[in-house]
Amino acid sequence: MPERTSSERTLAMAAAAMDGRVIEGDPAARWRGAAIDSRRVEGGELFFALPGEKADGHDYVADAGRRGAAAAVVHRDVEPPGGACGLVRVAATFAALHALTRAVRAAVPRQLVAVTGSTGKTTTKELLAAMLGRRFATARNPGNLNNLYGFPVALLGVPDYCAWMVAEMGMSVPGELGQVSRLGRPDAVVFTNVRAVHLENFADLAAIADAKAEIFAGLADGGLVVANADDPEVERIVRRHAAEHRVRLVRYAVRDRGAEVTATPPRPREDGRVGSRFELAAGGETVAVELPVHGLYNAENCLAAAACAHALGVPLAEIRAAAAAFTPAAGRGEVFRLAGGVTLVDDTYNSNPDAAEKALESARALAGERWVAVLGEMLELGDAAGGFHRRVGARAAALGFDPIVGVGELARELLAGAVRHGAAGRGVTASHFGDAAQAAVGLPSAVRPGDVVLVKGSRGVGLEAVVRALRVELAPEREDG
Repeated sequence: MPERTSSERTLAMAAAAMDGRVIEGDPAARWRGAAIDSRRVEGGELFFALPGEKADGHDYVADAGRRGAAAAVVHRDVEPPGGACGLVRVAATFAALHALTRAVRAAVPRQLVAVTGSTGKTTTKELLAAMLGRRFATARNPGNLNNLYGFPVALLGVPDYCAWMVAEMGMSVPGELGQVSRLGRPDAVVFTNVRAVHLENFADLAAIADAKAEIFAGLADGGLVVANADDPEVERIVRRHAAEHRVRLVRYAVRDRGAEVTATPPRPREDGRVGSRFELAAGGETVAVELPVHGLYNAENCLAAAACAHALGVPLAEIRAAAAAFTPAAGRGEVFRLAGGVTLVDDTYNSNPDAAEKALESARALAGERWVAVLGEMLELGDAAGGFHRRVGARAAALGFDPIVGVGELARELLAGAVRHGAAGRGVTASHFGDAAQAAVGLPSAVRPGDVVLVKGSRGVGLEAVVRALRVELAPEREDG
């Protein structure tokens, strides 16, 4: 199929790909990108009016038109949005979104690498995009647009000239990742790890791993597989599925295990600044890498990205340079230096038991007078939720966090674990807030000069409100990343 140019992204082309028809507007009008939320329309997008449990996108067609959408894709009658906004009628908007994604993916981007795993997907994706960007025109999905709704929006926004797209692909139920993979048709995949997340939808860790293996469904014949050799479940699924597919396998590890790409155990930067350093080895060459990102665990994400980038032709020297210039995404381990020598670690984007414990260990390694843990509940853990929360609370107490603040109903179990562990030692001061809004009001006055404050919780808890309140009340002096 010949490569498309931007001039071919017309309403007529989109309608044909979706088996629909243009009922309002100029069929020759061009579009760029897509949106499923009218508030995200910036100008020129196709707005897909998707039905939902709480809202129907058809009710927001006029708003999308006012914001500059090129056209709205609808499956029922609506009032014409007016102006330059057209209408494309299809049988079902969700199916049409996927049909258009498949049509565009036939030519754009030229190649795609998918990143999946229980934790570290977004940071690995961002690092890999930065590394590939040293050599190729590279796009990535913004934020975590990684499911059956978000991934199509991300791909439809990729410029035609891109050689590579780095796409985070996620799932929360069985079958989902296979569908996303078939839409994206990756040329390469990266497996970061398998951890206890989404347990309300899976029987155990092995079931989560098997769902992650669904990414093989869309992998190109002879595609590249980059796998974490330090993770037993990743090793299991890759061994099983690599035998069924003709793939090029590259393994990475911190503890070697005969992997093609290795790193020494990460250690703090010698200059005292936020971040880690380690030696990266591949292809008979070794380079020293400095990663200016909080949390030694992020070195593992950097290793995953480096293994893939190197396999795709990026020299180690350029991988090292990309790592040295990297800055984390918002809410993913950002470190802020506030007034009074307070250090704030914003790790609010999401949480699960493994990630929470790593965040606690990393924050405890920062210099301070006192270590404060503000921990929101961890969602989607099913029947095991209480035990996981108690374990994280006990770990916080064992590491010396005091006070420990819980936010959300399940966080009461977390505090119970902390208090129970503290009872065997010097005790722990525990406090609870029902939600993030209450914590944002009550917490700032309890922070003392010299404190290290970690804020960590599931996305649905909304702990970014606590971070905002602390940064306002404590008058940040400077930011460090």
